[in-house]
Formats: sequence, structure tokens, C-alpha cells
Amino acid sequence: MAEGRQIPHHGEAIVLRTWPFHEADLLVSLFTRDQGKVKGVARHAMKSRRRFGGALEPSTHVRAHYTERPRQDLVRLDSFEIVWSPLTAPIDYLRTAGLQLIVEVLEEAMPEGALDDNIFRLALTCLTAMAAAQFGCPGSGTSDPGLQNLSKAPTTIWLPITYFCLWMNRLMGWMPELNHCSACGLDLRSQAVHWSPTADGVTCHDDRRPGSRTLSAASVAESHRIARTPLHDLAAEPWPPTRAADLRAFAIAVLERHLERRLRSANALREQP
Repeated sequence: MAEGRQIPHHGEAIVLRTWPFHEADLLVSLFTRDQGKVKGVARHAMKSRRRFGGALEPSTHVRAHYTERPRQDLVRLDSFEIVWSPLTAPIDYLRTAGLQLIVEVLEEAMPEGALDDNIFRLALTCLTAMAAAQFGCPGSGTSDPGLQNLSKAPTTIWLPITYFCLWMNRLMGWMPELNHCSACGLDLRSQAVHWSPTADGVTCHDDRRPGSRTLSAASVAESHRIARTPLHDLAAEPWPPTRAADLRAFAIAVLERHLERRLRSANALREQP
């Protein structure tokens, strides 16, 4: 940045997290479409709702107006306009956990300033799908036909969660190869595989590691479908919590292994069948 120059920015963002900052300010973490993850200060946001309103709720899709300042790590947040809010639909325990899972993964996985439009679109599609699918409400104020189709889909939160975790692993380069044993190279196509939360790759039955868990052949096939099928097409099918539950647990565990921490928001999801 040139000495003394302030640079205004205007663009789409997803609110990831907020913290109290000084007496009445909020520190806000955003995943922006054009600049990746950005942190900034919303001045007086705890006292006045005029410039931000409900737009600081985590997982809200906003059009953000902010300014880079010379020699400052934090940007100045000027105002937000809500494009889509999770509060447009009733909030329950599981939906809250699902929304929080997505923004928690983004907060932990994305480096500062690392933009990735594929991850931005993935997150936005899955956040919107959880609202539209659970309650049959409009998916978003967006004109994206894929997001609009989700508002008509008779699915549940379980598909968007599973879809997001699998695709996030793929886009980050963390998804292990499921068709061959990482120990002996055996072809595992159309078979169950075994995985460990503490090791990379999957194995055959004979080479399974201590404490390994099983990923069924049906769930392996489901992972391949998810890799090649848009979310709104999959959403036409029923997705109860028991469908691909082992695949969802596997995908979350892969995320946690590479993030090197447990995801707090995943605890509520682990309690389900």
C-alpha cells in the first residue's frame, strides 16, 4: 500500500466470527470473495446498529464496504448490506451447529488474504441450503440459479454438511484416495475401507490400524457421487441423519486432522445417529 493511502473495498463476504474489541467496537473476521479472509474493526457496533444492523451475525452473506489503512493489519469496516441472513429462517440446535461448522472451518482453514472463489461458492451454497432445505424458505437474495433451486429441495441439513466437509477436503488437498489401500496398494473399489483419525489414507481389512473405523462400500460410492454431482441434484433425494453418517464422520475427522484441532461445532452433530 502506498504511504498514507487509504484503499476502499466493496464486495461480497461471509461473516465468520466477531469479538468484543475496546469499549463498544467489534473485531470481525470476514471471508471475502475478492480478498480472502480479512479482519477489521466495526466501530461502535455494540452501541449502534445503524451501519451494520443484523449483518454481523456469523454465517451472514453481506456486501461489505471497508477500507484498508496504511500500516494497519486491521481494516476499517464502514458498513454492511445483508444479501442473505441465517435469521431468515427459524434457528434450532442442529441447524445452528451446521452453520457454525462451516464458518468455523473457514476461520481455521483459510490463511489471511488467501482468496479462493471455489471455497467461497461452496460455503455460500451450503449455508444457504441448510436454511432452504430445513424450512422450505427462499435460499438467498442471490440470482444464482443453483442457489435458487435449493429452496425447492426436500432435503435436510445432513446433506449440506456432508457435501461441504467432503468438498472442503478436496479443495484444500486433504481428501485421501479411497480406491486403494495406502499400506499394500490393494484395489478397494466396491469394498469397505478402514481409516484412522491419527493417520493418512485408508487401508484394507488386513492392514487396518489400531483404533481404525470402517467406511462402508455404500458410503465410499456416495463420496464419489458427491464429487461429481451438484448439491441441488442430490437434494432431490431424502437425506436422513443415518444416510452416509459414517462418511460424514470420516470427512469431519479428516478436517480435524489437518486443522490439528477438534471442531467445537461438530460436537452436536456427533451426537446424532
